Amino acid sequence: MSTQPESTWLTQETFDRLSDELAHLSTTRRQEIAREIQEAREDGDLKENAGYHAAKDEQGKIEARIRELEGMLKTAVVGEAPEASGVVELGTVVTATIAGREQKFLFADPELESQTELRVFSPDSPLGQAIEGLKIGATTSYAAPNGNDIDVKIVDVETFRG
Repeated sequence: MSTQPESTWLTQETFDRLSDELAHLSTTRRQEIAREIQEAREDGDLKENAGYHAAKDEQGKIEARIRELEGMLKTAVVGEAPEASGVVELGTVVTATIAGREQKFLFADPELESQTELRVFSPDSPLGQAIEGLKIGATTSYAAPNGNDIDVKIVDVETFRG
């Protein structure tokens, strides 16, 4: 189970989009799914009622997303990306050599992916945990999901311009 970071940097556009999503899920979508569950319940035997089980599963997904959004928005730091100072921090664009291949990505919450063509790496990812706080020229490694160690060198850190 993942834990929420102390704060999440978001652009104003992303904060507004997530706030709208939370409002929709908390009101309209909750009411719709409750109605679907009630209608399916009226169809009879709940053990063999696929519509009821599908609606209950959907309700669980909606409630999980509501909790995720509430936590993220509660800890959100909204505004412009920090000015790059040569250190990998939330909201910076990082160029790194990863397993011998140079890659450029945004170091931020995955919710920002819709605002950039860059790939986004979360500080909660294995790579993110390994590079956060490193300076240009620093090297490190992290364990990939398959158990292999992946070497990383920070080549550049830039300010995210959207």
